[in-house]
Amino acid sequence: MSEKFLVEKLPLKIADQYLALITLNRPKEMNPLDWDLTVKMKPEIDKLSADKSVRVIAVTGAGKAFSAGGDLKKYITLMRDEEGLRGFLQDCNALFYAFKNASQPVIALVNGFCVAGGLELLLSTDFAYAGESAKIGDGHVNFGQIGGAGSQSRLPRKIYPARAMELLFTGELFSAQEAMEWGLINKVVPDDKLIDTAMEFANKIVDKSALGAKVIKKLVNKSIDLDEEAAVFLESQMVHHYCLTSHDCHEGLGAFDEKRKPEFKGR
Repeated sequence: MSEKFLVEKLPLKIADQYLALITLNRPKEMNPLDWDLTVKMKPEIDKLSADKSVRVIAVTGAGKAFSAGGDLKKYITLMRDEEGLRGFLQDCNALFYAFKNASQPVIALVNGFCVAGGLELLLSTDFAYAGESAKIGDGHVNFGQIGGAGSQSRLPRKIYPARAMELLFTGELFSAQEAMEWGLINKVVPDDKLIDTAMEFANKIVDKSALGAKVIKKLVNKSIDLDEEAAVFLESQMVHHYCLTSHDCHEGLGAFDEKRKPEFKGR
């Protein structure tokens, strides 16, 4: 495992089921998302996505930052390298899509500073909890930069476009409470309760259908970019297939009818 990030599996209330906690692990540098990290982390996310014992994935940062974004010193050289820059952006986006397309719910646990690439990482997750001291913003414009992995594309889909524009244009950092009011954060909790809050969520869903959760996530993500009629059609088609082919669908109804606890098979 790269020393730049750590992965641990935290046990849930059901045996052999886990929350996978990914911790960015360069606290002195405020957990930069450099090229080496993106390349090494992506296959680890793919492994977790395929691991049927992992019910939730959470990502956080060590020290006083979730992530302050890219390594600006390395950018000085990278911004003059046409092929290198293209490769870096491709690998960043590949990592963020690995989070977005993971089979499980993915939660950002925002501790401290979450800026630029850190915000883009947050935007690639399904939802986020933030510590009370968190400071969240884009920040690219402060250095004459623009985001290349979700700032302009995902942020206006997550919050009101006018709010997104304000955040992008000013480069300012906003409090966790403000970010929650804007819809960027689901819940603000004491800084030392972030992991506990993620575990609480994971334990709420661990005895529910993992396959159902996977299909729900896929439907939500695909529907966001469709008009309502196309989204409802897609939903009906996927549900039709799910109901005809899924063990969990029939098991859930059978358990209800027989007044027993369902035994789901997983993804």
